[in-house]
Formats: sequence, structure tokens, C-alpha cells
Amino acid sequence: MKGNWSIETQAVQGEYWPKNAEPRVLPLTQSTTYRYDTCEELAKVFDLEQESHMYTRLSNPTTDAFEKKMALMEGGVGALATSSGMSATVLAVLNIAQAGDGILASSTIYGGSFTLFTTTFKNLGIDVIIFDPELSAEEIIALGKPNTKAIFGETIGNPLVNVIDFDKFSKVAKALDVPFIVDNTFATPALCKPLTLGANIVIHSTSKYIDGHASVLGGIIIDGGNYNWDNGKFSGLVEPDESYHGVSYTRQFSPSGYIVKARVQLMRNMGMTASPFNSYMMNLGSETLHLRMERHSENALKMAKYLKNHEMCSWVKYPGLEDDKYYELAKKYLPKGASGVLTFGVKGGRDAGRKFINALQLVALVTHVADVRSCVLQPASTTHRQLSDEELNSCGVSPDMIRFSVGIENADDIIADFEQAFAQCK
Repeated sequence: MKGNWSIETQAVQGEYWPKNAEPRVLPLTQSTTYRYDTCEELAKVFDLEQESHMYTRLSNPTTDAFEKKMALMEGGVGALATSSGMSATVLAVLNIAQAGDGILASSTIYGGSFTLFTTTFKNLGIDVIIFDPELSAEEIIALGKPNTKAIFGETIGNPLVNVIDFDKFSKVAKALDVPFIVDNTFATPALCKPLTLGANIVIHSTSKYIDGHASVLGGIIIDGGNYNWDNGKFSGLVEPDESYHGVSYTRQFSPSGYIVKARVQLMRNMGMTASPFNSYMMNLGSETLHLRMERHSENALKMAKYLKNHEMCSWVKYPGLEDDKYYELAKKYLPKGASGVLTFGVKGGRDAGRKFINALQLVALVTHVADVRSCVLQPASTTHRQLSDEELNSCGVSPDMIRFSVGIENADDIIADFEQAFAQCK
């Protein structure tokens, strides 16, 4: 029945089910360890014969409930919460790729992910081919190699706010017989469910809309359970893992072998663990996700239309605008709304943009995005500062770009703040 509930009900009720006289609200279990009566019972936990908690680096009751809720909302078979969105990206890839392997990644992704792929993974011996998502399926397929282990993209790109073509990316993934990994941070399952559109693995920076209040860091990986890992390319999932009693993750834990391996092998050894307190806050924030995403999308569309017609605005990009390049894809894949992030430029270029940002009073300049409070950022000088001009161009980041994360305040108040800031740029 739970799988048939609407996203609104899933967000509120989740997967925490108290027994008689237990707390109605998910409790915070702030403990590193758990007591057992016998050595034999604890041994079963270590042997993966019994599903229960033994140490919070691997699992925790509060985090477990949050993971189950996210898997439920995304339609997956399991999830693993992490300490940050970046750690979710790292583990999602390292769970299936190692030195000598490669992945294909869209160029229009978060600057931190871009640097991770082109620098850190490169140093680890993983070859990442960055491609223009506007290429045809055949052109992207031609970039694949025998060592290619995944294709990676974002539902809504950060900060270009382009919408991924799920049909095309899933076609590529199937042609290369590799999993399709999607970062769904900006859309959230309230607006888009990638696993129903051909994706196999979904990740989030839950620090953003899932928490929604810019209060805690976190990330999550959701296993779709819809990929055949036993195709000769992923021996780490199929062959016995000698570091864990010779277990074969796919054979013993199908269809959730991927997420079990990520937990008991990578999380065990690398420890990018979600704090129980952060999981508690993420779960609490997620209870209003559907309401917030509706308001974020409503406000963003109103602000995009306002900016489009403003004499001081040189351009604006938001997939909810009818003349936007990605409007048709947004209408197809994001029918409930195009989320709360847009980009625009102020006439006069980068310097005028800085002057505008400095003049804002209600809308804040912060190194964050996607929470209840409106905020702005100039990517070329902040989040994408490490990239060369060539790399900036490949990401679609122009020097004058301002990324605007529209909050859930009254839109008229935001417009009033923009008006006084624009007046100081004339």
C-alpha cells in the first residue's frame, strides 16, 4: 500500500511506524553502538544474516528511517545516507568503478562534481569523459569505451538550470549496458522521479531541498533495483567479496545488492557516515517537501517572468518560461513545476551584477542554494571559481551569470528588494 501512496503522504508519513506507546514522531537515536544479549546473535549481524544495527558508522535507527523514506519517495529498493552530497556522489561512483574504469558525465553539472570527476577521480585512475548533453544519443554512445561503467547527469543542471533528456540518456545507458546515475537534488522526488524515467541510481545533496532550511549537511544514494549487474562488467558486485566473508552482493541481496555493497564495503571502510542528528533534521524537513516545492516553483516562475521583462535584466533562464530552451523537456519531465532555481544577467556584465548583489537587502549572498530563504550567487567567482574559462564555457557558465535560488517568501517582497537593488545599478 505504501508504494501506492501519493508523494505528499509519503513525505509526511514516511517509513517510521511506532508500536503501541512508542513515540509518534521519529526519535533521535544519538548512540554509536547497540547492545546484544549473546555473541552468537551479534555474529549473525556481522555475517549479514540478521538485519539490525551494530555500529552507527554502518546504520542507525534514525538514519534508517530517513533512508527508507527517501527510497519510498523515489521508488527505489534501498538507500544509503551519507555525510554530504559530495560523499554521495563519490560513493555512488566508487561502488562500481575503480582504477582503469571510466564514466561518461554531462558537462552541465555542479562545479564541485565537475572538479571531482576531472581531478580527484582522474588521480584515482578513473577516466571521466565530459560531454555536451546536447549531443545526439549516437554521438554520446560513440564516446563509450569497453571500460565505461556509468553515465551521469543532473535532472536540473546546477547552475545552468538545463533539463536532462531522460529518454536520450537512458537510451545511451542501455546501448552501452551501463547504469544511468542521476543527481535529483534540484527537482526532488516531489517534482520528478528519475527511476520511472530510465535511471538506475539516484543521488541527492539532502542539504538542499530535502532538508529545506539550510541547517544540516547530508547526502543520499537510492538504488533503483532495476539494473542487471551480472553482465560481466561489475565483478565487484557479483563475485565473492573476500573482505566480507566471500559474500556475493547481487546473488545474496538482489535486487538491492548495489546499495548493500555501498554500505557494508565502502561506508565500512571510508566512513562518510550521516550524523543521526542530521538524519533527524532531514526527515523533519522532508515532511513539508511537497508544499515547499510547489511554492518554490510558483515563486521562481513569477520571478523569471518579472526579470524577463525588466529593463535592467539582459537575459534570464528558467525552464518554466515558455520560450526557454528547455521548456518542452520541463513540461515532459517536470509537469508539477520546474523547481526554484533560475539564472540571469544584469546589464553591464559582471561588475554590474556584483553591484546589484551588494545592494540586495532581503535576498542574501550565500554559498548555498535550494532552501526556504531566497539567495543569490555569482558562480564564475564562487562555486565554479576553480574552472578555466574553457571549462566555464562548457558548463554554460557566463561571467555575468547570477544564480538565483527563489525562496518561499512573498514574491512581492522579493520583487521590491530587486527593484531597489536594480535602481542602484543604473
